[in-house]
Amino acid sequence: MAYYSGSTHGWLVMTLHENYLWFSNIKEVEREISFRTETGLYYSYYKQLVNAPTIAQGLYELVHDNITEHGKTINILERFNIYQEVVMALMYRILSLQKTVEPVFFYIHAVFGLHAVLVMSLYGTTWLLSGSWLAGILSAAFYIFNKADTTRVEFTIALRESWAFPFWYLQMFLLTVFFHPNLHRNLKVVTVVLLCICTFCFTLTWQFAQFALLLQAMALFGCAVLDVIPAQKIRQVWLIQAGSLLAVCVCQFFNKMVLCSLVLSFIPSAMLVIAFKEQFLTRRSLPWQLTGLVLNVVLVMISMLMFNKYVIKTIIVTDADQHIFHFLMGKFGLSGGQRDFDAQLYLCETAFGVLPLDTFVRLSKHLVFPLYAVIQLCLLLVLMLSVLQNWSTEDPAACNGVQSPSLSSVPPLLSQRPQLAYHAISAAVFGCLAVSTMRFKYLWTPHMCVLAAAGVADFEAWKILLKKLHVDLSEGKALPSTLEELKLLKEFHDPDTVQLMEWIKKETPTTAVFTGSMQLMAGVKLCTERPITNHPHYEDRDLRNRTKQLYQIYGRRHPQEVHAILKAHGTGYIIVENSICYERGHGVGCRLRDLVDMSNNHLTNTDLQELFAICKQEKLLKLFLCGLIVMLQKNSLLNKKRERMSTHLLRVSCPHPFTKGVTSS
Repeated sequence: MAYYSGSTHGWLVMTLHENYLWFSNIKEVEREISFRTETGLYYSYYKQLVNAPTIAQGLYELVHDNITEHGKTINILERFNIYQEVVMALMYRILSLQKTVEPVFFYIHAVFGLHAVLVMSLYGTTWLLSGSWLAGILSAAFYIFNKADTTRVEFTIALRESWAFPFWYLQMFLLTVFFHPNLHRNLKVVTVVLLCICTFCFTLTWQFAQFALLLQAMALFGCAVLDVIPAQKIRQVWLIQAGSLLAVCVCQFFNKMVLCSLVLSFIPSAMLVIAFKEQFLTRRSLPWQLTGLVLNVVLVMISMLMFNKYVIKTIIVTDADQHIFHFLMGKFGLSGGQRDFDAQLYLCETAFGVLPLDTFVRLSKHLVFPLYAVIQLCLLLVLMLSVLQNWSTEDPAACNGVQSPSLSSVPPLLSQRPQLAYHAISAAVFGCLAVSTMRFKYLWTPHMCVLAAAGVADFEAWKILLKKLHVDLSEGKALPSTLEELKLLKEFHDPDTVQLMEWIKKETPTTAVFTGSMQLMAGVKLCTERPITNHPHYEDRDLRNRTKQLYQIYGRRHPQEVHAILKAHGTGYIIVENSICYERGHGVGCRLRDLVDMSNNHLTNTDLQELFAICKQEKLLKLFLCGLIVMLQKNSLLNKKRERMSTHLLRVSCPHPFTKGVTSS
């Protein structure tokens, strides 16, 4: 049943991807353009290694890359999490699949196959928690029929999280096995080995895995201080996390951002606090334990921050992750009114805002959220009662989750099944993250599916109701809408971008250097293999500074100043997009041109108020490049030479492109 559930999901997302794009029948350049934004950048390295004359040369070019950031040689394996592309390209070449399957299909089918494993993991986790195969099917159905809020793999195949999440939920399944109180020794050894592999693969494939591991480590710390899981098991998981991060650091040529991650500071701090708790906080009275709980939490947070700032970052000087802390400070109103350009790029995106209410409406239509909310509240209530009863006893044998005869009054739901306590705490932690930042809801909604299904099936009195719910869910509500979605047949259609990429390949030399928006530059590199100056992978301070400089093309800067910036970075061509010049997707103050002007102090809060009136009149601000585009468009429309294009390619010439040598395509 697990295999059936997983393969059904894999087939579904593969079919939807084909139906949305008609992927098997469009041109290769259109397939590549469909890898939007940063996914195109990652896929380009797979393509590069597949097409390299030899594997050795392909790997050398990745380690000594001077195309991704023109004018600078970087190590792609150190900067980006692309080992999955390397492995896939090596498999494609070593297995000699060139005559049987196209490289792009080998790549995307691997991702869809991994997501089939993801659903199998959810099935297995639910089955372990509830003891019911029916609950496993129900959790898979919840995940599949609510895919708008549980996954986006059919649209973002090459995104790092699309590779990482299957390993994350497989790890969740293994943790459920590992926390079982009566685990056989041989099974425990196998589980630990698989945990090491899954945690390593998860960390290797996603640059933000360290933050997910930090929240997981915090959830485990909660289990330790509440005495619901033996501290020894929790220490083992922490060591697996730390070992995986250090192994990834080595694989990424000692990436400083990994070494300076908060989770690597949290783990030793948590171990010290737990050791302190076991040594000194052994008194079982309730007031003493509540005081100790607060003390433990405060100590571990202070220790983590102090260790990270004054030890690790003193030894390893880096500020690659500063934009993340600026984002967090801005999000929670701790920035003191300062508008950091990099932080604003994130804060102005809907994906990094709070989780909208319509998410809960959609999840409630298929009963997932109501069931989850009830089960989560019940589990937290039982957890609280269990902990209070445990702390109220004077029996010291009860410490650290060791069951004693005097604890017979403790609810068996958690005393005999500590894995439920872990899932309750973990789901609550990731729920807080998802509510605060919509982008991370995919770390929460699968938890929701598991607990909703496991909680319902866990009660004997609800089993008959569960069968009825399953039928109604599948046939009455969710299944018809899914079948209707499968009937929708669309086709990829972006003629402007196709024309742009084909023109670049045909009309420009292979050494021509391009500048534009981060998202479009990833496509330029993938489709044309031309050098670019900036790209969407933002986890590097120098790149962030470079991008901020190059984005001056959209600011109120003198043409000669912008020309000097472009020439300093070796830019030969600029690609200017109407979607930025005429941007309406963001409000005033969040448009890219506004962010550039504010970072240059060319736009104040008073100016922002005046902009609202200007925007209502649909007047374009006098930005020199966008104004030039308007002029070029009007001339071309009046002369009836061509239709209005969505992008404009300008050649940078001397003395500067806005007095001589301007070309548009």
